Amino acid sequence: MRDIRTVLTTVDYKEEHYRRLAQVFEPVSLIRLRRDDHEGIRQALEVADVAVLKGDFDERFLQAPQLRWIHCDHAGLNGCAWPELFERELLVTSSAGRSSPALAEHAIFFMLALAYQFPRFLGAQRAHQWGVPGQNELRGLVGQTVGIIGMGNIGTELAVRAKAMGMRVLGYRRSSAPPPPGVDRLYCADDGDSLDELLVESDFVVLAVPLSNGTHHLISRRELALMKRTACIVNMARGAVIEEMALTEALYARQIGGAGLDTFTQEPLPSDSSLWDAPNTLITPHTTPQVPDRTGRSIDIIAENVRRYRAEEPLLNELRYSDVYTPESRGNHTGN
Repeated sequence: MRDIRTVLTTVDYKEEHYRRLAQVFEPVSLIRLRRDDHEGIRQALEVADVAVLKGDFDERFLQAPQLRWIHCDHAGLNGCAWPELFERELLVTSSAGRSSPALAEHAIFFMLALAYQFPRFLGAQRAHQWGVPGQNELRGLVGQTVGIIGMGNIGTELAVRAKAMGMRVLGYRRSSAPPPPGVDRLYCADDGDSLDELLVESDFVVLAVPLSNGTHHLISRRELALMKRTACIVNMARGAVIEEMALTEALYARQIGGAGLDTFTQEPLPSDSSLWDAPNTLITPHTTPQVPDRTGRSIDIIAENVRRYRAEEPLLNELRYSDVYTPESRGNHTGN
């Protein structure tokens, strides 16, 4: 049995959610601080063995003498996925999965809008024009193939929804496992599978992987060249999973059919970026409509991890060494 003695929190929950968070850690009381209370955090880190943070942590947390577990209340941990964590034997978890149903919907929004060429029809509506050239050649999603790269929370939610819409679903993941519900064929890096067949066969390629050394520029010129000229790519992961210059060139050369992009290497996307005007490209500013009670879903994850932590069981969304992201090294994405 592993004890929890002192918990530092910087989350800015409403009072009803904060009371529930406090109940999760009972009988331990929480040290509640703002993210900008640097002196308070410094003092709390002298005694805290658990921290629940609004965002990423910094180097101060690596030096905290008692700290054993950090929970970051957001999805992606690439901003603090450092090798030093494993030398320090710190457990780091996230709230990944709390918004995955809405993120899967977001991917479908991109796919539908691209398949229906919605921007062209919206332009025609604004011009009081009846229809657009080539409208009778459009195809809906039914019968088309979607390749989902990353079969975590978002990928598995998307697979079920895409299958319900009559699509053929291909999946790709790092570890070997049986296909999740809705997946017609699963490719696994640990089994020696590459991305190539998925890229060649897919009408839509959806990225839903964490950003790590293994997935940095996972999609580059070679991978884009394998896609159908009519295929579209959707990025629900992180911007650096795609080599942005290669993507921009492929879109302007009409080497691929289009893109739906919610994340970018630099955010906000600079106003002079060529992606703004790329052909058949839809952009959202790294934002997705929320699921009902997103904070409550975060607390559900934290509550289960408190139970697991005390029972010395593996934690949900626990950072692994394969998740380390050191952008300067860029890593090798082969087989991931």
